[in-house]
Amino acid sequence: MQDKLQDTTLKDLLPWIHFGLTSEDVNNIAQVIALRDSRDEIFLPTLDALINSLREFAKQTRALPMLARTHGQFAVPTTLGKEFAIYIARLTTARDAITAHRFEAKLTGAVGNFNALQAAVPQIDWLAFSQEFIAQYDFESNLITTQILPYDNWIRYFDALRLTNSILIDFSQDIWRYISDGILKQAVVQGEVGSSTMPQKVNPIDFENAEGNLGVANSLFTHYAQKLTVSRLQRDLSDSTVRRTFGTALGHTLVAWLNLRRGMSRIAADEDKIKAELNAHWEVIAEGAQTILRAIGKPDAYESLKQQTRGRIVTEADYRSWCDAIDVDDFTRTKLQALSPSTYLGLAIELTDRITR
Repeated sequence: MQDKLQDTTLKDLLPWIHFGLTSEDVNNIAQVIALRDSRDEIFLPTLDALINSLREFAKQTRALPMLARTHGQFAVPTTLGKEFAIYIARLTTARDAITAHRFEAKLTGAVGNFNALQAAVPQIDWLAFSQEFIAQYDFESNLITTQILPYDNWIRYFDALRLTNSILIDFSQDIWRYISDGILKQAVVQGEVGSSTMPQKVNPIDFENAEGNLGVANSLFTHYAQKLTVSRLQRDLSDSTVRRTFGTALGHTLVAWLNLRRGMSRIAADEDKIKAELNAHWEVIAEGAQTILRAIGKPDAYESLKQQTRGRIVTEADYRSWCDAIDVDDFTRTKLQALSPSTYLGLAIELTDRITR
């Protein structure tokens, strides 16, 4: 900086360049500006676009019944939109945490005590100066430091990103499974190659690429939490090389979010497949039937339905026959007969509407 200003009208300021500072006073402010601005200008708009794509899909499929799976097995019905609404709710909470994060920075000198500044110009209130200077950048000032800013505050930001990425790994794997099971179908992109040898394939590459990139990013974010919270005495330089990888972790995160956004634009529900699968498994309403029976005081309700349905595929005809044969009053029989896989949805639609609004 002194070399650049030597032959300018600012040459009288040369003695004041880097006056009383350690290089970390400059570096931490510069780097946190990059972290803050990349969040506001790149990451939040990208995440918002991704959440909005999930919201639109959830609205379109809010009332589309489908088989849920617990432990990988057919469970009671849900709606496709409700399953997307879960991720919308999780991601919105994570997004709020990212948005609300207030970054810290420091200007405190070689070991955090303002030694040089206080010795040279003791009449200045250096604590107030430091706080005011940091506040100009809309950061929180940390006055209690060593040579370096404790990275706890930055780690909390990275942890918010890591949680968001973990949620999206879960989402990527679920969507991959839905595509594999035929619940979702993918658009055929002209000119795209699914496989070098199997020309018929349309692979879920956007979701696979996202999962891989999210994993790489999170491995770095995890390392930051382990490494950057530790520094020998007043300072060692092992943090410096680690900080140079922030762009790598953020880059993999951004690539993943963009892949997911593109992937969302290429999927649609296969309603015929979903309905056919749902109507082939009437055993999934056994929960509702046994609960209706328990509500009228039948002590063997669960065991009775278990005997009828566990490990078996129950057709509509099977269920209707059971309803006709069971010894219950007409009101209860009507409630049992009203159950079906396509209508036994609980409050799935209402819950989806609550989130998508």
